[in-house]
Amino acid sequence: MIPPPLVLDNVTLAYDRHPAVHHLSGRFAPGSMTAVVGPNGAGKTTLLRALAGELRPDEGRLDRGGLDSRAIGYLPQATALDRAFPLTCVEVAAMGLWRAAGAFRALDGRERARIEDALRTVGLAGFARRPIGTLSAGQFQRLLFARLLLQDAPVLLLDEPFTAIDSRTTADLIGVLQRWHGEGRTIVAVLHDLELIRAVFPDTLLLARSPIAWGRTAEVLRPESLARARLMAEAWDETAGPCTHGEAVPPLAQAA
Repeated sequence: MIPPPLVLDNVTLAYDRHPAVHHLSGRFAPGSMTAVVGPNGAGKTTLLRALAGELRPDEGRLDRGGLDSRAIGYLPQATALDRAFPLTCVEVAAMGLWRAAGAFRALDGRERARIEDALRTVGLAGFARRPIGTLSAGQFQRLLFARLLLQDAPVLLLDEPFTAIDSRTTADLIGVLQRWHGEGRTIVAVLHDLELIRAVFPDTLLLARSPIAWGRTAEVLRPESLARARLMAEAWDETAGPCTHGEAVPPLAQAA
C-alpha cells in the first residue's frame, strides 16, 4: 500500500491551550524518511502524537489522507512504556498483529511463524518466551521494532528510537528503517543525533515550537538554522498565556 501524504495546514497543537507547536504547514510526502529535530520542549513528541491521531489541532488542519489510526505504527519513547507488566517477548510482538487478527483470537501457526521471523530479523531469535522485564534497553527496543514489523503499517512514527541503546543495536535498527524506506513506507522519527541524521535521513524538519526549516537534510541542518532554533528555545516563556490567534506562517519549502 502506498501511503497518502500527511498534510499540515497552519497547524497549532496545544495542551490546555498553551501551544507546543505553532502554525506548522507542510507535508510528509509518501515514502519519505524525515527526521524531526529541535531543542528539548520544541514540540517534537506533540507533533508525532498528532500525526498518530492522539491529539487534535487547536488551529489549522491535519490531513492524514483517510488513513485509519491502525494503519499508522507509533513507537513512543521507551521511558513512556511500562516494562513491569508480566509479558513475554512473543506476547508483545504479537500486538503488532492485532490490526489484522484482532486482540482476542488465538494465534495460528502461520502467525506464530511470522512472529518468530520478526524476532529473528531484529536479532532476538530464541527470545520468544523471555519476560520483557529481563531484557536490556537495547533488546527491548529491538522487540518494539519487531512489533512494528508485524503491524506492517504504511506510516511509521518513532519517538527517539535510538536513545540509551548501544551502537550495534542502533546500526541494526537503522538497517530495519532503511528496509522500510525501501519498501515505500513513510517514516517520521524524532532524533537528536545530527550526524546520524545527516548520514541516514534524506529529509529533516527543524522545529522550535515554530518551524525553522523543512526540506533536504543538508539544507535544513545549516549552522545558522540550528543557531536560530537555540535562540528561540532560550526565549521561551513557560508562563506565557494561552495562544489566541496568530498569523499563519507561510509553508516551508520541502522536497517532494
